[in-house]
Amino acid sequence: MLIVLVIIATLSQCRATSTTIHMPVTTQDIIAGDVFFEIISPQDLEYTYRLRPAKDFGVSFSQKLEGIPMVLADPPEACHKIRNAREMHGSIALMDRGECSFLTKTLHAEAAGAIGAIITEYNSNSPEFEHYIEMIHDKTNRDAKIPAGFLLGKNGMIIRSTLMRLKRVHALINIPVNLTFTPPSKINHPPWLGW
Repeated sequence: MLIVLVIIATLSQCRATSTTIHMPVTTQDIIAGDVFFEIISPQDLEYTYRLRPAKDFGVSFSQKLEGIPMVLADPPEACHKIRNAREMHGSIALMDRGECSFLTKTLHAEAAGAIGAIITEYNSNSPEFEHYIEMIHDKTNRDAKIPAGFLLGKNGMIIRSTLMRLKRVHALINIPVNLTFTPPSKINHPPWLGW
């Protein structure tokens, strides 16, 4: 009887280990070609955020920028000339998705003097609100000379509403942030998200 119990226990352990493989999540799994930035001010937003770079327009976020303003675009959709060009000059533009192409928004930010563009879904009722969107070229004969990336809608909404609540037109950011050797548990991601 003891031998039968030992054989059953051994077989059940073999079955359990052969059907379940636990692979740790690595930082490389999280990064997967995305770019990260961190807000260093205001304190309410001091987290690390993920961007999906534009797929086939603009340039990459290869130049390390530290303490650079990320400015709310006016108008937020940036489908027309940006009115707050003075604040935008030398900054990263934060714009809302919709009403025109991603490339058009990026070109308007570039014309206003921005050195990068971040576009986010601001409509919480949109099916894309909780997803990263592949920003693609609009097939016109134009291209941007600045980098552009898509920010998850919930992050964009919280950043915009927090800046407005604090009566600020910009946050200070570091971009890109290298997380290659940072364990996932040590990434300072926003508490309202799970990665």
